[in-house]
Amino acid sequence: MKNPEQTSSPVAFVEAEAETRRAADSSERAYNAIRKLLIEFQLKPEERINEMRLAKSLAISRTPIREALNRLASEGFVSLTPNRGFFVRSLSTEGLIDLYELRSIIECAAFRLMCERASDEHIGRLQSYWGKIVDGYIDQPADDILAEDEGFHLLIAELSGNPELVNQLQAINARIRFIRRIQIEHRSHDNSLISTHSAIVEAAVARAADEGVELLRQHIELTVSATQQALKDALLRVYSQPKPLQPLRFGRSTSSNG
Repeated sequence: MKNPEQTSSPVAFVEAEAETRRAADSSERAYNAIRKLLIEFQLKPEERINEMRLAKSLAISRTPIREALNRLASEGFVSLTPNRGFFVRSLSTEGLIDLYELRSIIECAAFRLMCERASDEHIGRLQSYWGKIVDGYIDQPADDILAEDEGFHLLIAELSGNPELVNQLQAINARIRFIRRIQIEHRSHDNSLISTHSAIVEAAVARAADEGVELLRQHIELTVSATQQALKDALLRVYSQPKPLQPLRFGRSTSSNG
């Protein structure tokens, strides 16, 4: 006679595995949805996050919501205050400058590693990427300019051969995307910025690490110099046009924004 445990064990294992997959899927969907709300500032700076409201709006149970918020806290999107809950990160000049400093450190290190490690063929990818977008770079919507600019800098990080630099840069980009979008609208990406990108590519082709690093540093510091005005514009936009949290619907293919 078969042992009942032996008979039911495979079924129980399959059911447990399926439940684990469903839980992981719910947590990932919650993470992607809340991250998008934060990036677009549909949740206001320093606002306390209502987990029950999020769960109801996103049609996801509170456990995946809590898992997603813990993950977002580890990435710097939200903060966790003991006995009070999760809060949206604040918008401050000092905080943004800190992020830009970190961005500069990562990108300059990536450029130097790219010059040391990348093959001529791989550096040719950067040259080709910029060559395809440079002519129409300023004559397009701000969102497209931002996407192409992020792609340019992420490619440098990728060519460094260190995937952790890519991951860190992507995380920083997500946290400053709202501000950078406003800066692009004000700056209109004039020819001097285009020439800087071109000079960075030339330095990469020549493997002139010191020159390229200095160009990148100045390029990112130029962005920092406009941060205070952009922050004022961002706060005005965030608070003058309130966006109530609307129910969201997902398919299994939901991906994160940026």
